[in-house]
Amino acid sequence: MKTNFLKLSLLALVIFTASCSSDDKDNTIPAVVSQKVTDLAAPQTGGQGTAVGGAFTKFSFSENKIVTTDNWDIAFRGTTIIVNGGAKYNTSDADEPSRTGSGAVSIVSGTFGSVTLFPASTTFAQDASTVYAIPTGSGNGWYSYNSSTNIISPIAGKVFVVKTHDGKYAKFEVLSYYQGAPATPDATSVPRYYTFNFAYQANSTTTF
Repeated sequence: MKTNFLKLSLLALVIFTASCSSDDKDNTIPAVVSQKVTDLAAPQTGGQGTAVGGAFTKFSFSENKIVTTDNWDIAFRGTTIIVNGGAKYNTSDADEPSRTGSGAVSIVSGTFGSVTLFPASTTFAQDASTVYAIPTGSGNGWYSYNSSTNIISPIAGKVFVVKTHDGKYAKFEVLSYYQGAPATPDATSVPRYYTFNFAYQANSTTTF
């Protein structure tokens, strides 16, 4: 009888310990890890006074890859970056994808590492028929354009906090617009290749 009782006690202890270990694992919130995307191609047709066209390159933060489904968060074509929320900017542009998600963007000044808190909800904007959430044009959005050298440079201190298509959050900063991310782009550099850092928050917290 004593032997059976001892065996049952040991079994109960093992089950309790395993249960506690399982609970500890379930309650652990994974750390947010910064990742780097290199040479994401964003080709376009037209430009320089002619109508711009071509498919947007759609990117998912949660999957960390280019996607072709509606589960995209941001998309790139030339210097234009769009978000999967709101409405199409140009309804006559068949190449511009429809917005099927609840995405939005808040533009924050600071270094990538210093942006650790989600901005106020009132600072987020979606694409619309009159304006992109990330403005286009030199000095207005993510880049500046040097008309003397024809070089496009990311504006330092611009961090974009994105509400993703499904209501999660990510942040990103553009590092380069040229293939291979040259430190000093010149006339030989190949444009329309984005290199950027991003961090994706998959949990129900308000920090990165």
